[in-house]
Amino acid sequence: MTIVIFTGAHSAYDDGIVSTFSRPTAMKYPSFFDRAPTVTVRDELAQLLGAAEDGLITYRYVDAVRLAGHSCPTVAGAWLLTRRALQLLYPEQLPQRGGVRVEFSAPAGQGVIGVIASIATLLTGAAGVGGFKGIGGRHSRRDLLRDGVGFDGEARFTRLDNGSAVELGMDMGKVPLDARALPLLQRILAGAANAAETAEFGRLWQQRVRAILIDHADDPELVFATD
Repeated sequence: MTIVIFTGAHSAYDDGIVSTFSRPTAMKYPSFFDRAPTVTVRDELAQLLGAAEDGLITYRYVDAVRLAGHSCPTVAGAWLLTRRALQLLYPEQLPQRGGVRVEFSAPAGQGVIGVIASIATLLTGAAGVGGFKGIGGRHSRRDLLRDGVGFDGEARFTRLDNGSAVELGMDMGKVPLDARALPLLQRILAGAANAAETAEFGRLWQQRVRAILIDHADDPELVFATD
């Protein structure tokens, strides 16, 4: 029996024998990710199970990128949207992860609702029918994430303990993409772009994300109340 242990991202097959090569696995990402606003929450389930001292968890934008697998205006907007909702719901205390219901007016399959919902789940713990069912009737995360509810705003966040709620929307169009980016994307999709052009597109794309997260983190025209 052959047991293969993958220690990195690369493997080669030579004459039927599997060779593995150790490669650095640390994710390299734009430096502004570390300057984006963080979100600290208290998760009583994490505390109960010994996963986090005092239940304190600090999430960083790169956590959302790892979850989504990419960084874009939608991921950045969802990060700021959820952060703002938690700020409004818990103005004088740490947000309680697992203590918030998250609802979306549109169905999950419409537009980018599914992406936004995934980031909201990361920060709030709210999950759909497949979520954690709890322990002894406590700490359930199941059915706290709903879509297709149908209300005037885009997203509604509700505290389970006192019923206070906020409805928010977001408009990433307030931070436009550099005009040079779309022609480059067209060349990439057509298979005509070279390595330098592809790299430049990525730089311009993340330049917009940086502006959203750093320059407009608290912009009331980017993330706004709708209730």
